[in-house]
Amino acid sequence: MLSRFSNPAKFDALARTVAPFAFAVFCLAGIFGSAAGLFFSPEDYQQGDSVRIMYVHVPAAWMALASYTFIAFMSLIAIVWRHSLADVAAQSAAMPGAVFTALALFTGAVWGKPTWGAWWVWDARLTSVLVLFFIYLGYIAIWRAVPEPARAARFARLFALVGFINIPIIKFSVEWWNSLHQPASILREGGPTIHPSMLTPLFAMIIAYSALFIWLTLVDMRAELAARRVDARRMRKPSRLVEAGVGEGGAVQ
Repeated sequence: MLSRFSNPAKFDALARTVAPFAFAVFCLAGIFGSAAGLFFSPEDYQQGDSVRIMYVHVPAAWMALASYTFIAFMSLIAIVWRHSLADVAAQSAAMPGAVFTALALFTGAVWGKPTWGAWWVWDARLTSVLVLFFIYLGYIAIWRAVPEPARAARFARLFALVGFINIPIIKFSVEWWNSLHQPASILREGGPTIHPSMLTPLFAMIIAYSALFIWLTLVDMRAELAARRVDARRMRKPSRLVEAGVGEGGAVQ
């Protein structure tokens, strides 16, 4: 399956089909989830209307972890199987992942003020997510700072795999240390503890964020592949001129 779409032309054809569908899912699920979360879901008996930040914060936090997991997985594929598009996929997923992480931190602060009485506390979960944001920035910086793409890819792969250590730390930080965050309330034994009237719009927003991530990543991958094709043609053009006997001044030798 992976080798089937290692050909850029086949991948481009797939992306042209999937990207509009992903954008449509994002729009439909986002509209439904936002409307249901803002206007039809009930208030929380303790937090009141401030609980509605959950419909933005929780999907953003989930996608922050999922995006980096995707980056690490693509980096592993690039190292082990030398998949031609794995590095491109990992690189393209970095910016959406960083934005999701920043959104999770911002909405967490907005939610924390009325709930905890402070915009920020050095909670284990908050601190580890902040570290994840810096890891995203470091990963993006490697691709932009190293001019040689092959060398940048090698550094980025190793950095991504080392940074993945932070993902289980974020996931289990609530169980490992004293935390203001509550334990898992959706993926847990015995089923979710959230009422279906809140769970339905929350799942809709998670689907919307996931579709947005897919759409952004595919669009960026197509743009990156197009840029690489242009660079490859520019590199081939001088060599063709030399083969044809054209000198630097344009005269035929």
